[in-house]
Amino acid sequence: MSALQYIEVLNSILKRAVETQTNLLLQVAARMADVIANDHLVYVFGAGHAGILAEELFYRAGGLAPIAPIFAPGLTLNTHPITLETALERLSGYARLLLDASGVAADDMLIVHSNSGRNTVAIEMAEEAQGRGVCVVALTSRAHSLSVPSRHPRGLRLMDVADYVIDNCGEPGDAAVALPGMKQRVGATSTVVGAALLNAVVVETTRLLLARGVEPPVTLSANLENSEEHNRRIWERYRGRLHYL
Repeated sequence: MSALQYIEVLNSILKRAVETQTNLLLQVAARMADVIANDHLVYVFGAGHAGILAEELFYRAGGLAPIAPIFAPGLTLNTHPITLETALERLSGYARLLLDASGVAADDMLIVHSNSGRNTVAIEMAEEAQGRGVCVVALTSRAHSLSVPSRHPRGLRLMDVADYVIDNCGEPGDAAVALPGMKQRVGATSTVVGAALLNAVVVETTRLLLARGVEPPVTLSANLENSEEHNRRIWERYRGRLHYL
């Protein structure tokens, strides 16, 4: 069955990512724990479907409250026509405007997700943030990035301008399953694998904060009884700095 084939391929990619990236995930978690313990914020950016991981990590049951998404006009999936999003993520200069508006500051962390790692906005986001003293974490497919030319004005790739580069171990083109009678593959893996890897970082960061005697700012599900007071106390700490509050 093709459905099971997808699950098998997905599991193999996730297994490879875990085996090859675990030490790096631990390093990122240690740095994230430093950022949060020092009362700074963690920002997450991605264009198009890459932005789904920004949605995954913020305002999340069992997630860390000081994680903030950067939702850029024209780079989200509600852009119409959606082909405009594809054009805008190749636009040089937009990243600086986004960082200025987001409030990202020195000693914060910025996670940039781009499966291909070739488009200008994601690369310039990382490049500009590094110049502002921000720790940059890239989540990308090394295989895809190396298989295509960069669209950055100077030929840079996302993995060239990050402090940490997490490889999602995905295939070029993202789609993973080959079916008889079709040239193109089907079944994307970057969102599932990326979400698993970044949630693993969140869990490890929380463990490290506990070990340091720092209360982890983890939110409870709004669908649990008596969660409102717990969450309200956490959000008050960050109110005025997190744009989603």
